[in-house]
Amino acid sequence: MIEEVIEKLSILLQGKIPDKIDDGEIADASKQKLARLVNQLVDVMQETHDFINPLSRGELEEIKIASNNFFASPFKELHSRLLHLTWQAKEVANGDFSQRVDFMGDFSAAFNSMIVSLDNNEKLLKRKIDERHKAEKEANEARERLDVTLRSIGDGVVVTDLDGKIVLINKITEQLTGVSQEEAVGRLNQEIFNIINEKTGKPCENPATKVLATGKIVASANHTALIARDGTQYSIKDSGAPIYDNEDKIIGTVLVFRDVTEEKRTAEELFKVRKLESVGVLAGGIAHDFNNLLTVILGNIELAGMSIDSTSETYLLLQNAKKASIKAQNLTQKLLTFSKGGDPVKQTSLIGKIIIDSAEFELRGSSVVCDYNIPDDLWKVDVDIGQMGQVIQNIILNARHAMAEGGVIDVSCENIADIKKETVSLPGQKYIKITIADTGSGVPKEYIDRIFDPYFSTKQTGSGLGLAVCHSIISKHDGNMSVKSLEGKGTNFTIYLPASLQSGQDTRTSEEDFAETERKTRILVMDDETMVRDVAKQMLERLGHEVVLAENGHKAIELYNEYFKSGRSIDVIIMDLTIQGSMGGNDAVQEILRINPEAKVVVASGSLNDSIMANYQEHGFKSSIAKPFQMAALNKTINTILE
Repeated sequence: MIEEVIEKLSILLQGKIPDKIDDGEIADASKQKLARLVNQLVDVMQETHDFINPLSRGELEEIKIASNNFFASPFKELHSRLLHLTWQAKEVANGDFSQRVDFMGDFSAAFNSMIVSLDNNEKLLKRKIDERHKAEKEANEARERLDVTLRSIGDGVVVTDLDGKIVLINKITEQLTGVSQEEAVGRLNQEIFNIINEKTGKPCENPATKVLATGKIVASANHTALIARDGTQYSIKDSGAPIYDNEDKIIGTVLVFRDVTEEKRTAEELFKVRKLESVGVLAGGIAHDFNNLLTVILGNIELAGMSIDSTSETYLLLQNAKKASIKAQNLTQKLLTFSKGGDPVKQTSLIGKIIIDSAEFELRGSSVVCDYNIPDDLWKVDVDIGQMGQVIQNIILNARHAMAEGGVIDVSCENIADIKKETVSLPGQKYIKITIADTGSGVPKEYIDRIFDPYFSTKQTGSGLGLAVCHSIISKHDGNMSVKSLEGKGTNFTIYLPASLQSGQDTRTSEEDFAETERKTRILVMDDETMVRDVAKQMLERLGHEVVLAENGHKAIELYNEYFKSGRSIDVIIMDLTIQGSMGGNDAVQEILRINPEAKVVVASGSLNDSIMANYQEHGFKSSIAKPFQMAALNKTINTILE
């Protein structure tokens, strides 16, 4: 309306008579008044026109009539005010609502009312615009926060509409499914969120479908897996929930899922470790009795072998029985390696001899042979001979199985003066490097990273403990064990063991080491098994010693005290660590040391996983000997203590 008024006023000032405004079509009263006033101005202009035109034509009568009309109106003042009114109208049009008209009666009131109305409308419009801008800003900020939150959250998020079509997915979902946000939007949820049952491989019902059907929060069953675009399978846990609007109507669904593949794998491995520990506890429980029996068997075999000709067939049979008994001991030790404790009882040894003895024992009767490259100046190592024998036997056994048609296993050793030059992460000191390579079937690439996992095996038969035991043993010896393999080409095991800091001879014993000692000593043997005491007595007496027997710690303390007070001291005490229902060696040694701080006490046990066996000196013992012990080891231990 204001634009039309300005237009008419401009035409008036140009001396032209504009068309009148049709005020009948204007609903607003104030604007209708303004229109009528403008029309009155048009009428005034028409009267002015009626005066000027006759004057120019010399028509006197008409001039008189027109002049009365013309000069009766203050035309000059009106013209000036119209100019000012036009300027004010333009200022209002430019947004200056402070303008006011103070003449022309109703026209002024209408014009001023129009300006106030325009001012109010302008302010209202500006407020609405400000509110809209604020709302848009808040919406953008909320959208940005939501986007940042969704992209930062560690779980996958999928939002769908009522038709099950994807509205939004976050970064984690993109990574796990292999589908981008742009690709996913508008597609059905099940096309992207493709889930199956891990055990059966059958498709699972999509959670979004359940949510839309029930209107409730739902979660998938256990053993759910997400299949990515490239076929990768992820174990997941997920849940779905409805999305409501302000009127509590469901407008879509939101699915949240988490990749639990590593978590599940860790839980499975932890379960395996716990099972191994349980087996270790079971093995530890029977090891004592089992090794007591082997002590009796081995002792009697050795005593029998000393009574017959070493060239006879019977002697050879006894030697085979002896080796089989030693191997039987290793079966228990394999399980004990995983149980708590199981620290190696180390001796300074020649690793080359351990390797050859263990390998030849494992390959006896097979079409596989070893080619040894072991230098004469190879450094000694501090190892648990029994445990290290297990390592070599397990690797050789695997190589033997891999070369079913026969072949050669290359075994080599070398001194490594600077471990930093090798591709292993070990402390800087001298090491022995052992390499065992076969030319068998090899290990598939997808299995090579799991080869040391407990219970993992590529064989149809077998427990999958062998290489896991090996890795555990080498780790407990502060070494390193690794494997390389090419399917169809063979497998290469590399072992690093710290070189011994001890100098001198190999502390391992042989069958020739148990010649009778020139020094006759009195030895106290404490064991709760009668057969063990008897065979130990026969072995020690065969070595030329006097033997005193005790069935428990209390009896041993009593006997030692009697001999000590009588001046006929006991030179060496061999104590079983565990005595059922009575005092064992660990408690008894403390009482004996109170009687004589210089007492020479040896701890003996079939429970090799007991930390006391590895750290005997911390408990007051001078040495340790593992059951089943042989005569050579027994003699060596006694001579070492006496020295």
